[in-house]
Amino acid sequence: MWVTLAILLLSAIGFMHGRLRSDIVALCALVALLVFQILTPAEALSGFSNSVVIMMVGLFVVGGAIFQTGLAKMISSRILKLAGQSENRLFLLVMLVTAGIGGFVSNTGTVALMLPIVVSLAASAKMNASRLLMPLAFASSMGLFTLIATPPNLVIHEQLVSGGFEGLSFFSFFPVGLICVVVGTIVLMPLSKWFLSGKDNEKDKGKHNNKSLKELVAEYGISTNLFRLKVVPTSLLKGKTIIQLDVRRNYGLNILEVRRSDVSHHRFLKTVTQQLADPNTRMQIDDILYITGDAEKVNQFAIDFQLEMLDGRVTEEAGKTDKSLDFYDIGIAEIVLMPSSKLIHQNIKETGFRDKYNVNVLGIRRKNEYILKDLGSEKVHSGDVLLVQGTWTNIARLSQEDTEWVVLGQPLAEAAKVTLDYKAPVAAIIMILMVCMMVFDFIPVAPVTAVMIAGLLMVLTGCFRNVEAAYKTINWESVVLIAAMMPMSQALEKTGASEYISNTLVSGLGSYGPLALMAGIYFTTSLMTMFISNTATAVLLAPIAMSSAIQIDANPTPFLFAVAVAASMCFASPFSTPPNALVMPAGQYTFMDYVKVGLPLQIIMGIVMVLVLPLLFPF
Repeated sequence: MWVTLAILLLSAIGFMHGRLRSDIVALCALVALLVFQILTPAEALSGFSNSVVIMMVGLFVVGGAIFQTGLAKMISSRILKLAGQSENRLFLLVMLVTAGIGGFVSNTGTVALMLPIVVSLAASAKMNASRLLMPLAFASSMGLFTLIATPPNLVIHEQLVSGGFEGLSFFSFFPVGLICVVVGTIVLMPLSKWFLSGKDNEKDKGKHNNKSLKELVAEYGISTNLFRLKVVPTSLLKGKTIIQLDVRRNYGLNILEVRRSDVSHHRFLKTVTQQLADPNTRMQIDDILYITGDAEKVNQFAIDFQLEMLDGRVTEEAGKTDKSLDFYDIGIAEIVLMPSSKLIHQNIKETGFRDKYNVNVLGIRRKNEYILKDLGSEKVHSGDVLLVQGTWTNIARLSQEDTEWVVLGQPLAEAAKVTLDYKAPVAAIIMILMVCMMVFDFIPVAPVTAVMIAGLLMVLTGCFRNVEAAYKTINWESVVLIAAMMPMSQALEKTGASEYISNTLVSGLGSYGPLALMAGIYFTTSLMTMFISNTATAVLLAPIAMSSAIQIDANPTPFLFAVAVAASMCFASPFSTPPNALVMPAGQYTFMDYVKVGLPLQIIMGIVMVLVLPLLFPF
């Protein structure tokens, strides 16, 4: 027992010190429990197969898809309209919306749902996301409005029923949850401003030196020179290849790409296909041609081949009303020619960008001059910056030719930021289905199964650019942290440490009356939940609270409520609840950030609950 407590203490010191990563500290604790034979290998590794951990992995994927498809940005823009320019109003909205959802959906699911939305919301409002993410996690636990809000609620309900008392109704927790949300919001508003607003996001440092894709388009004036033409059934273009048209020589135009909507039976799996304007690309009905060049020549080309001009009308893939380039499959990047490059003094046609690398040259930046027309015959000079267009894979290949040119910025990193907005409706449907499966009992699907189904559907329906992009959304540090710490609760129970601590504290306070005893139960639960899961703590302390109340001839209901609330209101540690761990990497939090913000909140919430619970449920 004492060895287990020593390992627990050293782990807590390691987390607070912050020198080692949290997941490494947790793994060290796990190995120590194995070395001292406190746990068997099967018991020690049980956390990695726990449904909560698997659910976390799936929720990372679902959350990543919500962000990747732009659904998070759409939802956040609506919330932002309600908040206006006020940071405090935005903070209140995040707290209230999260707590409201948390009353009906698991707190882990709530955070996974809201996390990408809040990150996008903070970016749109030019607000530090760190100020919102920790309150988001805490608010998901505060929404104790219903019996199904958290597992500890169900634990004390079962304890009352098994003890021969009347069970709790669906909304028995509503007044408690309401008080928790009010107190939590009042306390968190100043604490988050003092301790979280000034945090710098290290990952974002230095990124502003790279031009975004939109900035490149604006700088070269591509959009002002861009036209969209549609191949209609009467078009003379139908069935012809791009090389047969020879629009560059005949009209001085440049076909950048062909946008083809997929109307096959696989429409749900893939909605829009982008193709680079390959010479052998054969035109089909409903193809959209993206063309740059002189407006009069574009108009003449459209008349000659009976093409429909789409400028000013809604685009084909996402209901947009602009004619800007999209970068789903095709991207752009800048390359600067080296002084030793063999391409110097060659014209664009002779450089072979199209033949060797399958990329187009859209423009040339020469000092302060931008050359966009008649590029085929334009000779390149040393130091010229070329704006090239191609598939993201082909752009990545350009980086390998470092003796000829240098690719500016990080085009693949920019590609990862591109939202597949035409997939937003698909992601929304999958997200709603997941929530329904988790909320409604008549659907015979476990929450972890619902999350796994949703994550798999997000990948299969193309809400990610590829499977690798889905894997990259998973934060393995958080997964390993929770999985490695879960067996600690088993070690505390197995060695009798949990029972020893709880019995000692509770028996010592029984003689001071029901209020003192309930306070002891509450803060014992609160302390233990910092190191073991809230569900395990509730299961352990619920029968002790029940028997203690019966011994002093008091109503067990407020004592059991103290266990349930204290188990959920644990904020001083990142691994006490999955929501706390989920926001840790996104908010760039350290262990001490949780102590600074979460510990005062946890103490204040405990004092309020100890005073309020006897008023709601008399002894």
